[in-house]
Amino acid sequence: MKKTLLLSLLFLPFIINAQSLSYTDAAVLFSQDDQFGTARYTGMAGAFGALGADMSAVDINPAGLAVFTTTDFGFTMSYRNTDSYTNFYGTGTGNKDDFFRFSQAGGVIPFSTYGSSDFKRFSIGFNYSLVKDFDNSFFIRGNSGIPDFVDDPYLNYDDDPSNNVYYTNVDDQRFTNYMAGTHDRFSFSFATQYKDFLYFGAAVNTHHIGFSQRAIFEEYNNDGHNNTLDASVVHYLGDYGNGINFSFGAIFKPMHSLRLGLAYQSPTWYDLSENFNEDLEISVSNNSRLYSEYGTPNYFDYSLTTPGQFTGSFAYVFGKMGLVSFDYIYKDYNNMTLKPTGDFIDENQEMATYLQGTSSFRIGTEWRMSIFSFRGGYRFEQSPFRYADSSNDLTGYSLGLGIRFNQLFKFDIAYDNYSYDYKYSFLNLDDVVPANIQENNYRITSTITFSF
Repeated sequence: MKKTLLLSLLFLPFIINAQSLSYTDAAVLFSQDDQFGTARYTGMAGAFGALGADMSAVDINPAGLAVFTTTDFGFTMSYRNTDSYTNFYGTGTGNKDDFFRFSQAGGVIPFSTYGSSDFKRFSIGFNYSLVKDFDNSFFIRGNSGIPDFVDDPYLNYDDDPSNNVYYTNVDDQRFTNYMAGTHDRFSFSFATQYKDFLYFGAAVNTHHIGFSQRAIFEEYNNDGHNNTLDASVVHYLGDYGNGINFSFGAIFKPMHSLRLGLAYQSPTWYDLSENFNEDLEISVSNNSRLYSEYGTPNYFDYSLTTPGQFTGSFAYVFGKMGLVSFDYIYKDYNNMTLKPTGDFIDENQEMATYLQGTSSFRIGTEWRMSIFSFRGGYRFEQSPFRYADSSNDLTGYSLGLGIRFNQLFKFDIAYDNYSYDYKYSFLNLDDVVPANIQENNYRITSTITFSF
């Protein structure tokens, strides 16, 4: 059974609104990319679709694998700091978290051809990358004035309506959200160079999602006659599964300094298993007993198809001095599908109605001086929700530094800062306005690369 059905079966006579992610929100979350990658890639805001010669660039356009001229292996570590600020009916609450991840590892082996073949080089590569880090938490506190819990669980159901108590006055409402897990990708890619002006590449990408959420809603009410109610609902949601997609692309050099890239990434097809549970506790001042209902875990298997994307890229190389690069990405979120379709009629219609195709772009630059490379970038990602405010769009900038100590070893470091706003409806009651959440992140990424 889906978790929405579980609510109506377990917790009667109380109708509890779900505070865990909806299927639509989870589908969007599992479709997004946090732009993890090598420090060089991060320092240039991921604008690598027409460049290549970087393992993270292969995740955008696998044709970039053929640009490598040496055998390279590297790995990346990332530190993330997240500041969140929530506002619910005029009450603001802040929270800060720190996370540390192993975020990338990969290698490429190029093979030069001999003889008179027009295909000058073949390359094979593998890359592990962290697509999304789900670790996060935020706290919401305020008072909507609209209660979710009104009835006394003892007096209102004792078959004597004369002593019923109704807790219609809200004193405080609180919501705590903890999320954890990762979305990982393993890419196996192949590319070739044709003459001096054309590169082709393709990749098969396997995905793994491990996600968990623990959501706690607390409400404190009174009846206006010194009787009080303290209620809490705890939701646990876990999603685990695997997916697969493919990508292919090309890079064209119409002139020595100009690079044009075009890539397509197919939808990702996931098979997921859900584990959902809900617990309820209510205490009232006029009864010493604790009213409780503890659920048993509900398991449900389903499939998710996330949107594909097209990437068009442009880069101009100023000899050995530096370069500028631009990527445009289109991703159509309202084409997502949940299956079995008979179980997700409402959710699929909701995604088709309220999600949209998104446009994103990245701009990056790199300038070299002796053994040093200086980098910078800017990125913009449009919100997938059709009626979202412009503040829900993600914007970010990045800075980076590379040091090539010799032909065998280099070290890169990058700073990436990005922010966005979004709404969270933890109370699905009429006339209750969702909480507003402002989130600001910065990441420090470091990569060590060995060349042979």
